[in-house]
Amino acid sequence: QVQLVESGGGLVQAGGSLRLSCAASGRAFSSYAMGWFRQAPGKEREFVAAISWNGGNPIYADSVKGRFTISRDNAKNTVYLQMNSLKPDDTAVYYCAAFNAYNMGVMSDNAYEYDYWGQGTQVTVSS
Repeated sequence: QVQLVESGGGLVQAGGSLRLSCAASGRAFSSYAMGWFRQAPGKEREFVAAISWNGGNPIYADSVKGRFTISRDNAKNTVYLQMNSLKPDDTAVYYCAAFNAYNMGVMSDNAYEYDYWGQGTQVTVSS
């Protein structure tokens, strides 16, 4: 069982930056693939970024590629999402998610692959 708690959301002007954190508790965090998803009002949840257990070759949604960076620190049981050049369209609740990849170098952009979810953190970008 893994519990996930996001933090770092807030209100920022367009062009600004935020760094989200997702702290995990439970066993074997380092074997889990991690992802970030977001959901804007009236829209479906969408994929943002994902990273494998060892941090290699993360994947990104086209809408955030070049602006967002996902990373993880297995010693701290934490995954991060650095968000730069923020746009009003990035406004959403951001969710951290995890599934046990058993130390295989897999990751996924499919929300149904993920077994554990955090409660979300609000990011609001003003124009």
